[in-house]
Amino acid sequence: MANTTVRGALAIHGQNPQHLVETVIRNRIYESPYWKEHCFALTAETLIDKTIELRYIGGVYGNQKPTEFLCLLLKLLQIQPEKEILLEYLQADEFKYLRALAAMYVRMTFRATEVYELLEPLLKDFRKVRYRGMGGYSLTYIDEFVDQLLTEERVCDIILPRVPRRQVLEENGDLGPRKSLLLNAMEGEDDTETRGGRGDSRSSQNSRSRSRTPRSPSRGRTLSLKGASSGSASGSSSRSPSKGSDTGSGYRSRSRSISPDRIVVNM
Repeated sequence: MANTTVRGALAIHGQNPQHLVETVIRNRIYESPYWKEHCFALTAETLIDKTIELRYIGGVYGNQKPTEFLCLLLKLLQIQPEKEILLEYLQADEFKYLRALAAMYVRMTFRATEVYELLEPLLKDFRKVRYRGMGGYSLTYIDEFVDQLLTEERVCDIILPRVPRRQVLEENGDLGPRKSLLLNAMEGEDDTETRGGRGDSRSSQNSRSRSRTPRSPSRGRTLSLKGASSGSASGSSSRSPSKGSDTGSGYRSRSRSISPDRIVVNM
């Protein structure tokens, strides 16, 4: 009874949900001590506590031993929790291994359009996770793991159900175009650059208009020039006082020599 699927479970891809895991790996999971000791009578709520205790993801290691991650994945397939609970698993930002487990389950059981809609937002999660396989431990990231789920056929030694490519779904109208975060960031930078360019042009225009308007230094220069001209005039008059007196007397004598009788008016 412990290895049977829960009553009322829906068939996934036309078969029992547990049969999505290969028979050899499934039998090894049933025989593993972790399955017998920790996965017995787990529910959708108590499974969260076991997932939080995970320290790595992966498939089989050593002498074809299944990881704890695979055991909990098979348990999810066995109890088949509701969709709302799985969405809560995906939105749990503080528990990265719970999110990875939910992403694996969504990839294996959900429809193609829902797979892309639910897993693509996780590509912006760059947290580190440990991976354990036949070669030992290695380091990966949540976004790399999700990208493998969307592009590769086998992940964690499990053959994934086939899903159409995103381009095919877009051409059929089943899925909208993908929104790239990098493209949005680049467009935002372009907007800031254009705004900055306009601001620079305006500032340059203002600086030009300001340079055309007279400033206090120019006024000081004009005043100094006037002072210099007056000084030069005074200097010239002080240097040649005789010339200034001669010109002044000559001008006065000419204006006095003209009499009103000599003015001739042409009629």
